[in-house]
Amino acid sequence: MEDVKWLLKRYGSLIALMAIIVITGSIVWGKRDTKRNAEEVWEHPVVIESTEAVKEDESIECFVEESPNSAEAPIGEKSEPVSILTAEEEQGLQDEAMSAAEQCMELYKEIEIAYPGTEYSRIESFSEKQRKDVVKRLGEQGFVSVSDDMNMENYQKMEDFYSAYISGSDAMVTVFDVYTEGNIGALTFIHRNGKIQSFYVSVGWREGGIPEIEGFGSNDLEEIRLTEKGYFIYTNTEVVAHGNLREYYRVKPLSDECRELTRKYIYGLSFVNYNMLVTNWDADNVEKILMPRMFEDIYRVYTNEPFRAEGGLIPAEIYERVMTACFPVSVEQVREYCGYHADAGGYEYEMIFARQFPPFGEVVDYKQNEDGTITLYVDGVWIDYNSDYAFTNQIVVQPFPDGTFRYLSNTIEQKELELPQIGK
Repeated sequence: MEDVKWLLKRYGSLIALMAIIVITGSIVWGKRDTKRNAEEVWEHPVVIESTEAVKEDESIECFVEESPNSAEAPIGEKSEPVSILTAEEEQGLQDEAMSAAEQCMELYKEIEIAYPGTEYSRIESFSEKQRKDVVKRLGEQGFVSVSDDMNMENYQKMEDFYSAYISGSDAMVTVFDVYTEGNIGALTFIHRNGKIQSFYVSVGWREGGIPEIEGFGSNDLEEIRLTEKGYFIYTNTEVVAHGNLREYYRVKPLSDECRELTRKYIYGLSFVNYNMLVTNWDADNVEKILMPRMFEDIYRVYTNEPFRAEGGLIPAEIYERVMTACFPVSVEQVREYCGYHADAGGYEYEMIFARQFPPFGEVVDYKQNEDGTITLYVDGVWIDYNSDYAFTNQIVVQPFPDGTFRYLSNTIEQKELELPQIGK
């Protein structure tokens, strides 16, 4: 996701220009069809139920690009949205973004810039600690700030904005999103005279920790929604370049324990590529979930490293060690259901192809059992279908003293959406 954001914020205008030159007529590169792709293996999910009816320091040297090109402008021929803000208000939001960034200059002073002086310039490396420190610093200054896998600072301002929106009152709120590569996106949501828009400002950095505005612009919104669970989901009127129809922030806090359990046991597991999360299973019927394509994700969970296939065959020793460690299965079961080639002594590598906008799971609660196992209560979040409670899982895991663990069972229940149907 961050790669997409980085490309979008930095190269959106260039990509749009190239697409217009190369592709003519009614075919527009990168324009997302809002209907489901015919190659997807599940039908359009059906809704089951709903869970809810600073003053700038003039002595600081800063750089501002004068180009008004929108880094989020949708690819294709489209007129720029008519902003519901005045020019003075737009300038004020740019000034606020720069002022916020200036509060963080100390945290950027040691950064190194790749390709300095070009439009491809970027921070060489930005640590997780640096990113979290920036979010905290912005929060201390009173700004709404957030980053991946972090609770939102000053989230109550988002709730206040949504309350005003629901009551029909005019309101604005700005979210400062710190990306993994270090840039900051300031996204302002505006409700005025019954219309909703967003206005973004993209802030990049130069050597010595000097901030600069890299882009800004408006985008019309079709809908905004704050769910009971605490997700702020907004729907773009038109899909931005390489973007999603719907985007989101988690507004309400999630405990550190739930975040850590999500990272360790759930992050990266798929609801749409194999049966592990969408089938009720335990040791008695575990063969129902055994599929060759699941190995890549399970390997990453087990080793905390990405799987790198060498040739088209995975050695049996590696495949069977990982699968029997992570599930209550025997080598014989793995060989029967996961495509074992006895003559070659290995398993054929079946790659998982990335799909747009799949659901993801997050641990929202857990229980330590008397036998040492942990029951994880996991919600399926499917933003593309406007749901943060699509389905709910109970997953039992057995931790081991060496830090490894085994999945013992899964049960799943439909909530707002029907379960994905997994193809063979």
